[in-house]
Amino acid sequence: MSGLQLSIRRKRFSPPAVLAAIYATFILIGAIVLRMPFSHYGGVTFSDAIFTAASAVTVTGLIVVDTGSDYTLIGQIVIAILIQIGGLGLMTFAALLLTMLGLTIAMPQRLVLRDELGQTGVSELLVLVRIVILVAFTAEAIATAVLMSVFVPEFGWAQGFWQALFHAISAFNNAGFSLFSDSLMGYVADPVVNITITLLFILSGLGFVVLADLNRQRRWSKLTLHSKLMLSGTLVLILSAWALFALLEWRNPATLGGLDSDGARILASWFQAVTPRTAGFNTLDYAQMQDSTTIMTLALMLVGGGPSSTAGGIKVTTLIVLALATLAFFRRQERLHIFGRSLGLSEIMKVLALTALSIFLVLIGLFLTSITYDGDFLDLLFEVCSAFGTVGLSRGATGELDEFGRAMIILIMFVGRLGPLTLAFFLATKTKPKITYPEGKVFLG
Repeated sequence: MSGLQLSIRRKRFSPPAVLAAIYATFILIGAIVLRMPFSHYGGVTFSDAIFTAASAVTVTGLIVVDTGSDYTLIGQIVIAILIQIGGLGLMTFAALLLTMLGLTIAMPQRLVLRDELGQTGVSELLVLVRIVILVAFTAEAIATAVLMSVFVPEFGWAQGFWQALFHAISAFNNAGFSLFSDSLMGYVADPVVNITITLLFILSGLGFVVLADLNRQRRWSKLTLHSKLMLSGTLVLILSAWALFALLEWRNPATLGGLDSDGARILASWFQAVTPRTAGFNTLDYAQMQDSTTIMTLALMLVGGGPSSTAGGIKVTTLIVLALATLAFFRRQERLHIFGRSLGLSEIMKVLALTALSIFLVLIGLFLTSITYDGDFLDLLFEVCSAFGTVGLSRGATGELDEFGRAMIILIMFVGRLGPLTLAFFLATKTKPKITYPEGKVFLG
């Protein structure tokens, strides 16, 4: 067998390939179930069903039919299950089940689990799996109980419980699916809904590695470099986005300016500042916002949350390392230094590759979807960035896409959930050069 054939076989069964196949399989299964008569009230095509399933498994939240009115209770339960599986990962549940049964997880399965959780090693994967499940179910249970205090008086016990549970699952997994046609706009001034939902997706967006580190150390000085970068970076992004959103939209009568009190405006500013990374809920209409606010939101959607989290995007740590590398270049430093630690060339190369590949994928996706789309360009750019960051926020363009446009958005959501580097590692081949060449000079900038 030739070296090329061996390479193809190795790629075909590599962990990223297996991971992609698992997610694709669940999207197809979910679409088939959602297309069944018992899952919808009529009018939901297979195209609608596969788009919904893809959006749920990739925990994006973009929709082409209304989740609350077009799908039955069974259909909504299926969507919630797909969100949970897509957010926490199928391999996470499989690993937990195998360990509960006392079965050993083989190395190939550990490698797939490693890629799904965004880890570089396999030594502590099962510990992380238990933390993922424990944190997720505990947070969702507490949030459901809190949200019931709002939804039960309004909808009754049965429907109020389901509303609370569905939104808790959707929020923790950064999915952005809502059973209300206007997302959470009806609760723009409700502090319980606003704070509970945002705490859920901020918590899960930090990443389970950070949560495990916080549980183990509980002191800032003993936290790992990754945890310090995620916590400090998340805080800076949230506070700056909160202030900027309030500043840009305070007098806009279609958004903050239309609210009754300053307290409601501050609360709405908070929600819209944190939801683009990458929760997908909204309490204001993004189509009515200033262009400057939309551009800020685009940037937040592309950044996303943290590695090994339910969020998408290029990740907060990537943005920080990219900024540090730029600063180091101007200071003529060969290594990056932060929090008493240094980062080597391999981390910088990975960040540069991820950023370049992400920009390339967004541009290609924008180009392809624009071929058959006749609407506003900014609206389309917003949808593409939302799909890539698995955010789910929309300015209305998704519902106007034809079948080709839908297929492109599905593909972008799929790549965004797996991660551009996972795709790149699947396609790449690691080789050692047989010949070395003298260094050359290239003039840049």
